[in-house]
Amino acid sequence: MTTLHHVRRGSGEPLLLIQGMSGHSLHWGEPFLGALEPHFDVISIDNRGTGESPRLEGPFTLAELADDAIGKLDELGIEKAHVMGISMGGMVAQELALARGELVRTLALGCTFCGGADSVATSPAVLGRLAAGMQSGDRARAVRTGWEVNVSQTMAAEGDAYERFTGIVAQRPVAVPVIMAQLQACAAHDTCARLPTLTVPTLVIHGTEDEMLPVQNGQLIASLIPGSRLEVMEGVGHLFFWERPERSAELVRAHAAVPA
Repeated sequence: MTTLHHVRRGSGEPLLLIQGMSGHSLHWGEPFLGALEPHFDVISIDNRGTGESPRLEGPFTLAELADDAIGKLDELGIEKAHVMGISMGGMVAQELALARGELVRTLALGCTFCGGADSVATSPAVLGRLAAGMQSGDRARAVRTGWEVNVSQTMAAEGDAYERFTGIVAQRPVAVPVIMAQLQACAAHDTCARLPTLTVPTLVIHGTEDEMLPVQNGQLIASLIPGSRLEVMEGVGHLFFWERPERSAELVRAHAAVPA
């Protein structure tokens, strides 16, 4: 287990936020965090090797990242929390809820994946675009490509949002070896057969223009978790909480049954 860095803000019931691949606590974006803060004690963690958490020491599994998150709750003396994970963080949140469901008040899974034969992986075309950007030696091109495949075409054209995104990337870049280790961990992820055992109230959020993990993945996850609710955001890409921060926060608040 790695002791993670975290950022804590707001007041109310605890809400643990777990970021995705190459993301950390800053990548939630101020509009989304600001909309959550009046309603929750928001705890956003930096996964191992990212942000201000300790440097990566060798490969890891997503179950180990879930243990890191559980360790953070234990460190903070939190016996039960709402948990939200997106993309890779959603995979980690699945492992956390499956391993220690008694710690989870409610579960929100955004733009994520459960593995198995019926899941839909990132297309070779999208992976090729990302690889070309990373291998170009042009950091600006790599960042721009990453932005474009993570948001809708409409959002990709918004200069202000892209400027905020690049500011976060420049402030705390995530090293390529860490991203490669995250890719390897995600490749082994498969909770498909275990999700039907979950008894935690679950919300699944996915955008229809998600190029990284197509919307069919959210639909599959919602079909596997008993009693879960699926929220599909039309015209929205992978980073739905950047494109619709107020709506995303409203969904999390309503799912947690926290008063407005």
